[in-house]
Amino acid sequence: MKKQLLAITLALSIATLACKKNSDETNSQIEYPSVAEATDPAILFTTASGVKVFNGGFGSAVAVDPNAPDVFYMLTDRGSNVAGQIANSIIIGKPDFDPQIGKFRLKDGKLILEQTIELKNAAGGKLNGVPNPIGMGASGETAYDLNGQTIAPSADGIDSEGLVRAADGSFWISDEYGPHIAHFDATGKTIERINPFGTGTGGRKIPAVFANRRANRGMEGLTITPDGKTLVGMMQSPMYNPNKAAVANSVVLRILTFDIATGATKQYVYLMDNTTLTGVSDIVAVNATTFLTIERDGLFPGDALSPAAFKKVFKIDISSATDISDAANGATGKLFSGKTVEELNNLAGLVSAGIAPVSKTLVLDLLKDLPSVYPHDKAEGLALLPGNILVISNDDDFGVVDNGASGFAQKMLPLTKSVDRNRLYFVKIQL
Repeated sequence: MKKQLLAITLALSIATLACKKNSDETNSQIEYPSVAEATDPAILFTTASGVKVFNGGFGSAVAVDPNAPDVFYMLTDRGSNVAGQIANSIIIGKPDFDPQIGKFRLKDGKLILEQTIELKNAAGGKLNGVPNPIGMGASGETAYDLNGQTIAPSADGIDSEGLVRAADGSFWISDEYGPHIAHFDATGKTIERINPFGTGTGGRKIPAVFANRRANRGMEGLTITPDGKTLVGMMQSPMYNPNKAAVANSVVLRILTFDIATGATKQYVYLMDNTTLTGVSDIVAVNATTFLTIERDGLFPGDALSPAAFKKVFKIDISSATDISDAANGATGKLFSGKTVEELNNLAGLVSAGIAPVSKTLVLDLLKDLPSVYPHDKAEGLALLPGNILVISNDDDFGVVDNGASGFAQKMLPLTKSVDRNRLYFVKIQL
C-alpha cells in the first residue's frame, strides 16, 4: 500500500497526464489535465424564486470512446428533483425531462458538449424520469410537480445511473428504478430492457432478489468486461432484503454479472466500508475479474457542520469470491441458515456462512491524493483510459439542492463558493 500511495503522489506532481491514442499510433498523444469542467451548461428553467436549474446533470456516469481519446460520454440521472414534505414523496422540477447521454470533447482543458443523445423507448418515444408503476419497478415514491400536482407513474420512467459504451457504438445503462439494465442503440432508442419482473422489452430477466433494492439506491454502477461479453452491475447500498429493519446494520452489497449472449448471471458480495456511507457509486473493469469501485459519503468537503470524510476508489477482485446465486430464483435469494445474505451484516457473518466476499484494496483517496482539493459531494462516475489513467465524474444535481421546504435552492460548493458543475478528474493510478 505504501508503494501504491508513493506512486500516486509522484504521478500527481505532474501538471498534466498523457497517454497514447492507441497501440498503433505511438507518435500521437493527447494530454489530459488534472481536471476539466463542462462549459456553459444550458438553463432548463428558472424557479419562481430565481433559482437556475441547469442541464447540467451529466455526471452520473462517464464512458470513454476507444476510438477517440478526447471524447467522453456522460450520463444524466432522472432529472432535477428534491424531497417532498410528505413521506416517500419527491418534487420533480421538469416532469418531461428526458434522461440523456452527452457526448463531450476535451478541448483546451474544457469539456465541450457536441451531441445530446436523448433516451427513447422501443417505439422511439422519449423516456422520462418519473417513477415506474407497481409491478414494473416502482420505487414507492409519489411524485409531484412544482405546483403540487401529482404526477402519474410512467412505464417509460428511467433513473439512469451506470453507463457502458459497447464496441458497436450502442449503450448499456443501469437504472435505479427496477432495477433495470437497458440496451440502447447509438441514437438512444431502446433495444432491450431487462429487470427482475420480465416487463421490459425482450422478456429476459435478472434474478428476482434484485427487486428488493432500496429506493434511490439501486443498480448505481455498470461496466463491461474488456472482451465485451459480460456486464457487471453494482448495487449502491444493502438491499432491503427481506426488509429495512432486518438490514439496518448491514454493509453487504451485491455485484451482478450478466452474460450478454446467454443471460446467465452470477452474484458476489461486496462489503461497504461502514453503514454511514451512501455506498458505491460506480464500477469499471480493469480485466475480466478485476474492477475499480468508488465508495463515498454524501457530504461536502469544507462544510462547516458536517465535512466530507470518505470518498475512495478501491480495486476489487471477484476471482476468489463465492457465487451466492440462488438456483431457485427465490424472492429473497439464497438463504444461509434461514438468513438472507444482507442479514449476515458483515465479514464475520459471511465467514460463519462460508461466504468469501470480493477482495478489496485502496487505490485512491479523493480527499487526500488529488493535486487540488476535491470540492464535490457526489463522486459518481468512473472510466479507465490506457496507461492506467482513471477518470472520475461528479454529479452536479443540475445545480440545485433541496431547500428544506419542498423547493429548490442553488447547489453551492462550500470550498469554492460557486455553483456545482460537471467535471472530469484525471488521475494516473498504480494497479
